Amino acid sequence: QSQQHIECVVCGDKSSGKHYGQFTCEGCKSFFKRSVRRNLSYTCRANRNCPIDQHHRNQCQYCRLKKCLKVGMRREAVQRGRMPPTQPTHGQFALTNGDPLNCHSYLSGYISLLLRAEPYPTSRFGSQCMQPNNIMGIENICELAARMLFSAVEWARNIPFFPDLQITDQVALLRLTWSELFVLNAAQCSMPLHVAPLLAAAGLHASPMSADRVVAFMDHIRIFQEQVEKLKALHVDSAEYSCLKAIVLFTSDACGLSDVAHVESLQEKSQCALEEYVRSQYPNQPTRFGKLLLRLPSLRTVSSSVIEQLFFVRLVGKTPIETLIRDMLLSGSSFNWPYMAIQ
Repeated sequence: QSQQHIECVVCGDKSSGKHYGQFTCEGCKSFFKRSVRRNLSYTCRANRNCPIDQHHRNQCQYCRLKKCLKVGMRREAVQRGRMPPTQPTHGQFALTNGDPLNCHSYLSGYISLLLRAEPYPTSRFGSQCMQPNNIMGIENICELAARMLFSAVEWARNIPFFPDLQITDQVALLRLTWSELFVLNAAQCSMPLHVAPLLAAAGLHASPMSADRVVAFMDHIRIFQEQVEKLKALHVDSAEYSCLKAIVLFTSDACGLSDVAHVESLQEKSQCALEEYVRSQYPNQPTRFGKLLLRLPSLRTVSSSVIEQLFFVRLVGKTPIETLIRDMLLSGSSFNWPYMAIQ
């Protein structure tokens, strides 16, 4: 089949060749390149399923970009190209530990966008994280926990691809994974996890439990501590944490997803980004990528209800965290959380 008879996979117009991984016309090629390079975000005035064909392609930019991505046009392929001199390149990105992201692969652009979405990088959690536990009071621990939960939602809202998902899918993904993201944030900021203040924070002294329940609860705390310590022992850097969080977030295990295959592809993209980053940044640690991935399944052993009781029951009472997360996403800002004002 000769090239002049190949249709644009986006709008059906005559293709001018292969652009960013797919055969497209010049119009869709230019639209995609412009959208990605300028990091533009669009809004659909209808139901996010507008017809994209030769005659309607200019009517909804949101649905046009969504279709470009759905048919397999690759953002990374645009970022790999030469950036215009007036725009900064994402090729290098300073990590919070001061090491530049010298990953020359096109995937470094994706990682830098994940990193830029962090509303509270480790350093911004403040010196609180670094203080010995006996200096940091219960209220401070709970406030730090709230900030880390907000951070997870804000980060998800600002990373590539997540905002493009249907809002029901966004809610489903965060409701399932918030506790895993919380554990990753707790490890990243070296959250103090000694048992006595945690028990106090959970209000156990105020409402005594049966001995059996206290033992079970202590066991859950120990599991939480172990997961955090194992991550800290690997000396995970900021870029790795961002990739791990994306791998956790984009899970096809969430109930009722409208496009399971798309979510799976985003998880795979995040995994590939991590693998390539680790290979280039830690060439003397050939098993590092495997060790990082192996930490993820065990994050689910940390009970989300125990995290709620430890850190959030004093702040929100019996309101389920899943309900709060849904409210944050639907309201468009986690900082309008009605149960507290964290500035």
